[in-house]
Amino acid sequence: MKVLTCDILVVGGGTGGTAAALRATSMGRRVVVTEETRWLGGQMTSQGVSALDEHEYIESFGGTAAYSDFRRRVRDYYRRRYRLRHDRPDLNPGNGWVSRLCFEPRVGVAVLEEMLRPAREAGLLTVLYEVAPVAVEREGKRIRSVTVEDLRTGEKTRIEAAVVIDATELGDLLPLAGVPYRTGMESFAETHEPSAPAEGNPEAVQAFTFPFAVEYSPGERHVIPKPEGYEAFRDRQPFSLHGYKMFAPGGPIGLPFWTYRRLIDASQFEGDDFPHDIAMINWPANDYAFANIIDKPRAERARILDEAKRLSLSFLYWLQTEAPRDDGGQGYPELKLRPDVMGTEDGLSQYPYIRESRRIQAYETVREQDIVAAYNPGSRARLWPDSVGLGLYLYIDIHRSVGTDLTPGAGQKVRPFQIPLGALLSPAVANLIAGAKNLGVTHITNGAFRLHPVEWNVGESAGALAAFALDQGVAPDAVYHNRDLLRRFQLTLLRHGIPLYWFTDVPQGHPAFVAVQYLAVTGVIQGEPTDLLFRPDEPVTGTVAGEWARRAGVALAPEPGETRAGFARRLAAALGLPLDGV
Repeated sequence: MKVLTCDILVVGGGTGGTAAALRATSMGRRVVVTEETRWLGGQMTSQGVSALDEHEYIESFGGTAAYSDFRRRVRDYYRRRYRLRHDRPDLNPGNGWVSRLCFEPRVGVAVLEEMLRPAREAGLLTVLYEVAPVAVEREGKRIRSVTVEDLRTGEKTRIEAAVVIDATELGDLLPLAGVPYRTGMESFAETHEPSAPAEGNPEAVQAFTFPFAVEYSPGERHVIPKPEGYEAFRDRQPFSLHGYKMFAPGGPIGLPFWTYRRLIDASQFEGDDFPHDIAMINWPANDYAFANIIDKPRAERARILDEAKRLSLSFLYWLQTEAPRDDGGQGYPELKLRPDVMGTEDGLSQYPYIRESRRIQAYETVREQDIVAAYNPGSRARLWPDSVGLGLYLYIDIHRSVGTDLTPGAGQKVRPFQIPLGALLSPAVANLIAGAKNLGVTHITNGAFRLHPVEWNVGESAGALAAFALDQGVAPDAVYHNRDLLRRFQLTLLRHGIPLYWFTDVPQGHPAFVAVQYLAVTGVIQGEPTDLLFRPDEPVTGTVAGEWARRAGVALAPEPGETRAGFARRLAAALGLPLDGV
């Protein structure tokens, strides 16, 4: 058996896993990434959901600097390669109404590879594609190695690493490593969440989906062969546009179905590069909620995935043949399946879009009452002193779950929240870090944590934690347990552009970013309950400066005319903190 050694093993090259590798290699560590598909990037590439689910502040705050760099590079990719009719800083290639940034999955993976190129060229990064974990070797509370199997040849490789990050889409290392975890819907007795049902159901996992891309080609006919089981899928889902029209405004919010997750708006481009629009179809009609693939034998899982693929193709066939036309007819045969956009022969995503994973039983579990607005009357969610990042989605987004019509907690407004370090770590294993959707959340709160920028932040912070722990000569869980190590780690995150506290008017490029963020996450500066602003340019009052200095344990008075940002920087300097990024 082939054996590889590295500092950090990242199992799963999805959104979180790629971010973990990017950050860990930037900190000088040798990393091996294993990935089941041919593409890195997970939900934003190989799973086809390249219309990013984000929040209202994302253009200037609320994502990591690396995530913002990814977004910038996607826009620049289209600027460099295509002629735009009208360029703008917030270019959205698809102009989809669900997202501020919609693009082709193949562009997303090209950008990620570009971002990882320096690590590859420096010999710090090795990626094994189309492999899956099959065994874990443990020694006490430490993982010594993970064995992966090539999905094409069956060849196995053992990978030895000092720290392991589980960034798989379904938390696949957890059962292999004997790490306690939960799946599906927890009961009220387990989480004490107000919306949790009296009885839990481990099988009640959110639906997954095989998205596909289609081009609208007027005057042409591209109807696919009728998939096996079409009528049963059509009637059981049932297939519907849910009141929306295809191209005309309509539906609950007065917008067309077509532009919901459109990836290319052809009207933005000159020439023949994009003669027609391209849309990605990820809709309740192709959500597969008939069976759960977690902890199922390989043959059963393959059967379920095959059925889910036929469901998605059946929805396409319905769109082409039976969907109500805006002009009163039936079906849009002009819809052309675009396999090249997804990088597959069948036109479906390379891997299903996974909404819910196994979840570690962590030191800290984020619950409904920690993030939902109804239980957090201020402007922010519960504050976590061990914050390693930020997240926000407008509401708890829970799709249908297997075996039930219940979606407990769904639709509730969410406050801007923090990601606690304790949610990334299990008491059962000292050198394993959760790096994707498998962190310590519940069925309910997963509905806010599973989105693109949050998973990226989880993964990037996991990669930073692994590298930091190795630099300090300790296991990752020691950082959680030791206050001094925790503060030094949080400072490291800030210097790498990972915000830890919600102050939307002090973004990463601000001179006071590190100072204000550190003082806020350590409780020296406290945000207002009415908004997310720090007001960096306002004069600092003697009362406020005195209170900050008292909490910091420093004797420091404001200078005449000094701003709040200026005093925060001087206070941080008095504490001996570096004020700039790395």
